[in-house]
Amino acid sequence: MDSITPQELKARLSLRDRPLLLDVRQDWETRLCRLENSVHIPIEEIELRTEELDPGTETVVYCHQGVRSAAVADYLRRLGFKNVKNLDGGLDHWARTVDPAMRRY
Repeated sequence: MDSITPQELKARLSLRDRPLLLDVRQDWETRLCRLENSVHIPIEEIELRTEELDPGTETVVYCHQGVRSAAVADYLRRLGFKNVKNLDGGLDHWARTVDPAMRRY
């Protein structure tokens, strides 16, 4: 499975050619914290809303700890999405290693 570390993602987000960020957490989780400019599609809606995503766009999927997003990334790959990565350790790992000011839960 392809994954990306929080540090690698931070470096990628500073470039002009940024990946699409796909947040698959629940609504209540996104109200606590989120990565700026993310597309929010809760995991239980992903099968019904994949047409909102471009299979040719580099996509980084994230959730709280990386488990749900790994399942979504795998699902998208099986549908033919070519460049999908899972955020290693999820948003919690991001908050611990990249953005300590981010609210954790």
